[in-house]
Formats: sequence, structure tokens, C-alpha cells
Amino acid sequence: MNERTFSIKLLVISLFLIIGLSLTSCGWKPSEEEIQTLEETRSAALDAEKTQQEKKAEANDLQSQVDRKKAELEKAKAEKAKVDAAVTERHSGDSE
Repeated sequence: MNERTFSIKLLVISLFLIIGLSLTSCGWKPSEEEIQTLEETRSAALDAEKTQQEKKAEANDLQSQVDRKKAELEKAKAEKAKVDAAVTERHSGDSE
């Protein structure tokens, strides 16, 4: 009996809450100030997303530049090693 009473009370309270919320929420309309604030917030969010995309593109461009420079450096190191080997070989051939 006690469990059934609790269920009925819970149901009644839930219904009152639902009715109360539906009555108060239906009559609310945003003020002009709230709408303006919402639009400003929306605009700021869009600007931030645009800036983020620009910064990502810039970072990708800079990374590709770094990668190209690293490749150039490796190529130069390989060429230097080749020249050093040729010089060493020539000096060893001259000393014989």
C-alpha cells in the first residue's frame, strides 16, 4: 500500500511540475536586448570559427614550409658528405 501511495504522489507532483513549466515557458518571449545579445554572441562565435580556420591554414602552410626546408637541409647535408668523401679520397690518393 505504501509503495502505491508513493507512486501516486510522485505522479501528481510530476504532473504539477509539467503543467507549471509549460504554463511559464509558453508566455516567455525574449526581449530586444536578449535578442541583440544573442546575435552578438552568434556573430562573435562565427568570427572566432573563421579566425580558427585561418590560423589552422596558416599553421599548415608554415608546417609545409618547415618540411620543405628540412628536406633542403637533408639534401645539402648529403651533398656535403659526398663532397667531403671526394676530397678525402683525393687527398689520400695524392699522399700515396
